[in-house]
Order: sequence, then structure tokens, then C-alpha cells
Amino acid sequence: MIMRVGIVGAGSIAFGTAALVEQQGHEVTLWSPSGERTRALASGQALVAEGAIKGTFHPAVATSAKDLVAGAEALVIALPAYGHKTVLDAIAPHITPGQIVIFSSHASFGALYLSRLLAARGVTVPIVAWGTTAVSGRQLSPTSVNVNTIRKQVDLATVPASESAKGLSICQSLFGDRFLDRGSLMAIALSNLNPQNHMGIALGNMTRMERGESWSQGQNVTPNVGRLLEDLDRERIAIASKLGLEVRNIFQHFHLSFHVPMSSISQMNQEMHEAGNGGSGPTTADSRYVTEDVPFGLVMTAKIGRLAGHPAELHEAGIRIFSAMYGRDFTAENDLLTALDLDAMSLDELKELCRNGFAAAA
Repeated sequence: MIMRVGIVGAGSIAFGTAALVEQQGHEVTLWSPSGERTRALASGQALVAEGAIKGTFHPAVATSAKDLVAGAEALVIALPAYGHKTVLDAIAPHITPGQIVIFSSHASFGALYLSRLLAARGVTVPIVAWGTTAVSGRQLSPTSVNVNTIRKQVDLATVPASESAKGLSICQSLFGDRFLDRGSLMAIALSNLNPQNHMGIALGNMTRMERGESWSQGQNVTPNVGRLLEDLDRERIAIASKLGLEVRNIFQHFHLSFHVPMSSISQMNQEMHEAGNGGSGPTTADSRYVTEDVPFGLVMTAKIGRLAGHPAELHEAGIRIFSAMYGRDFTAENDLLTALDLDAMSLDELKELCRNGFAAAA
């Protein structure tokens, strides 16, 4: 069955996701809040994909959040987490029962924020949270994208949990059989490895970023950087274990995402580099590796760690170090956690919300 899919975003992940969905035989519409990033596509130019997905695609372009939602059976949030609250505020008034929302990928309990917005209107829909994106890549131009990889496995969970079967089925129909249902939004909250990995990579290569150098990311996950990533991962896994949750570890992540045999994290990255799949590191300090992943990734993991009584000391240190380096309070920049007032919740209250979301108003 052909589905109409609305994608919020117009960067590399949104473009790669659009190509993947069209390749699966479905119809795609993109919406960029500013309209700038979709201007060329709106003029009739095609989207060209290369790399793991090759071809020419023809997504439509919506001019407003209302138009995007009205024409879609499924909505995919595919833009940086620092834009999530703004776009969720824009689309929530127009979502109706029968639709589904997918976060690619989930961060800082955005699914709960959307659940609360919809509950205030008396609306409940399946909200699917992914632990990572289905594709990775780099935007080459306003109409082209290089898809670096299509991930073999993506972890997900659906809120409310009673809609889990539907959430999984629709994701499989749209994106292929590559999903593992972890059964808990809390597990997905601890499943996004990008923040911890990007922390180590950025700390180890900050001067390259500031100087705008061109450098291989895989090659520069050297043994010392690799050991830091492994220790950060052990903190995250320990928090999940304390909560009785099963999440993938960093070794499984690189193996499933980039198709290299398991070894040390440094060695796996060296093999990715040798295979031409190591990716390019950021060429600016104004990178999502920091500006998104610190406030919306590290800060969230640290908060869950404190709630669970298992503080993530390396994550906490990373937040403080980056805040000092950038002269910014990255903890204060997370508008989703601020809106949810997570600090006022008990761990049991948060677990209940992760299972069932907010109750729709009568």
C-alpha cells in the first residue's frame, strides 16, 4: 500500500530519508520551516542521491506545517533536536487521529512533549521514537545528498506502548525490515550513541574543527579517542542496566551501522576509513556534534543517570568542558527538557509517561 509521508526537515537526514521512502514506493513531501532549504526543490528540480542510495527522486514541497500534516498519513521529524520544539509546536495543532509521527531520531523526550501537546487537544496517535536515523550522509547541494550508509538495524519504541505493533508495522512498510522494538521509550532515550561518540571525537579534534581543516573522522578515532568512547559507552550501559533496560552497545552500533567486524572502537573506525566509509569530520566549531549533541544528548543522559541514582560522571564532565570552551550554558539550551520540567518528576512518573504518554483530555 502506497503511503503519503510528510518529512519535517531539509538537511542530509531528511533528504536521505526522502530518497529511502521513495525507493520503497511511497510518496514524500518535505517541509522546511524557513522554506530556504527547499526552494530549489519547490522550483521543480529533482533530488539526486548517490552513495548507498542512487537515483533521482521527486518529493513534493509543503509551504506550511498545516499543509504538510493535512496531506500525510505518516509524519517524520528529521531535523536537529534544537529545532524539535519549534516544529512540534507548529504541527501539533493539525495532527488528527489516524496519523502517525516518527522521530528520526529521538532526543530529549521529544515524543513526550508531542504527546502532551496532543493530549491537551484530546488527540492520541502512535508516536514512534528511533534510537538513531535509518540513513547517514552529507548534503552536497540544495538538491543532492550523499547517503553514506543505510543502517542494518534501528531500535525503536512507540508511545503509547499499546500502539507498539502498529508503530513497528508502519516503520517496516515505509523503511524496510530493519527495526528492533525495544519496548520502552526510556530505552530509546538511552539508545542514541551519537552524543557520546561525538563528544569524544570533538574533544579530540577541536582544533581541526576550529581551523576549518578537512579531516577523516574514522582515521582520527585514534586509540586514545577510542578508549574515551568506550568508557562513555560503559557509563550509558550502566545506567540502562540499573533501570533494567537492554540497549545496544557501541561495538554493536558500529558493526550494524557501518558493516565492520567487531574489534576495539579505534580499530573499527580505522577499518571504516580504509574502506572509504569513515566519513568527514566537522569543519567548523559551530557543529551539531556540540551544539545539538551536548544540550540534547549528553544533558539528557546525565539527567537520567541522576534520576536512576547512577551519575554519568564523564558525560557530566563533557557538558561542563564544552560549556567552558564555548562560553555557553549548554544545559540551559535544552528547551524540551525545560518545557517538560523533568527535574520535578520522579523516576516512576517518568517511566509511566514513557509507557503510556500523557492522557488525552476528556
